[in-house]
Amino acid sequence: MADIKPFCAVRPRAGLEEKIAALPYDVYSRGEARRETEKSPLSFLRIDRPETQFPADMDMYDARVYEKARDILLEMTEAGQFIQEEEPCYYIYELTMAGRTQTGIAACAGVDDYEGQIIKKHENTRAEKEEDRIRHVDVCSAQTGPIFLAYRSREEIDREVERAKEGAALYDFVSPDGIRHRIWKISGQDSIGIIAQAFGRVQEIYIADGHHRCASAVKVALKRREKYPSYTGREEFNYFLSVLFPDDQLMIMAYNRLVKDLHGYTEADFLERVAERFRVETLGSQAQQPGKKGEITMYLGHTWYRLTALVNTDNTDPVRQLDVSILQNDLLTPILGIGDPRTDERIDFVGGIRGLTELERRVHEDCRVAFAMYPTSIAELFAVSDAGLLMPPKSTWFEPKLRSGLLIHRIEE
Repeated sequence: MADIKPFCAVRPRAGLEEKIAALPYDVYSRGEARRETEKSPLSFLRIDRPETQFPADMDMYDARVYEKARDILLEMTEAGQFIQEEEPCYYIYELTMAGRTQTGIAACAGVDDYEGQIIKKHENTRAEKEEDRIRHVDVCSAQTGPIFLAYRSREEIDREVERAKEGAALYDFVSPDGIRHRIWKISGQDSIGIIAQAFGRVQEIYIADGHHRCASAVKVALKRREKYPSYTGREEFNYFLSVLFPDDQLMIMAYNRLVKDLHGYTEADFLERVAERFRVETLGSQAQQPGKKGEITMYLGHTWYRLTALVNTDNTDPVRQLDVSILQNDLLTPILGIGDPRTDERIDFVGGIRGLTELERRVHEDCRVAFAMYPTSIAELFAVSDAGLLMPPKSTWFEPKLRSGLLIHRIEE
């Protein structure tokens, strides 16, 4: 059963939260991160992307870069810009985007639950991306970006969350992208006990977003266990910073695809090949999202098309049932020759938050064809994870994004 524990967060001094909070480190390119830190001198990106504090030609994986992250965190703490909670607490993290609200519990999840597959993943991680965050967490002795976890909702947890939200929020601000962020603290021992016991009855928790951050935190923990063989399992390094959301509040957006060429086909020949595997309907110049599962809309030239697969999908395999798998297996691989979307430079991915106009722009600029996907559902994500399988890359896009820097978990020995 899940071990989800309260912790003593390091968090911004009241009044600085809006200036410090930053989108996840991997949302930005190197140039974008530098511009953001120049515009917002207290931005947590200075810590999450410390290469921004060096000349542009500095090797971003140089040891001095990670040491800079640690030094800035210590300096901000010594200056009182960050404070540390004295007693372990849970925190409520509410995000509101376009009138829709989702509320999670910020806490620490157990490394052993990840290793024991109580906390389940749905995608592979890349070693080179892990290594960066391993070094960042290890040198800082802190986890700075929360992992986005999901669980099947439980009434007793919902009640405690709503009760906590009746009090005054620690933080309440609207970020530049229009997302409202509110955080409350749960410090009462009765409420802490109810939440801990409720999660103790949860049998499965799912990584929604943050697989690399999660894998890196786990590997730092394993590294420290080797260093301290007499560890008890309750040390802070045995846990990783998370925000856990009930499944009935989450929204997954589409993760759309772009391909840079037609693999030698003319547009007419390409459409003929597609029609061998899909029912193709011409929609015209007006952009349209897929209306239901099993539909894909495609932009080619100046025209939108609706594609519906003709091949019956194996309904016993939760991965093959995914729309992104149907597109990959029935079109991208056999027609466009894209075998491994993780490594093929001919394919690109665009989060659904960018809209269909971004797909049109890219087709007219540097790509030849775009595919708008129907969003993967949270039930599909759970089914794939429960089966011990992995989704194709870029199958889910979660919005809104959690901010880094609002709650930090120290893992000193």
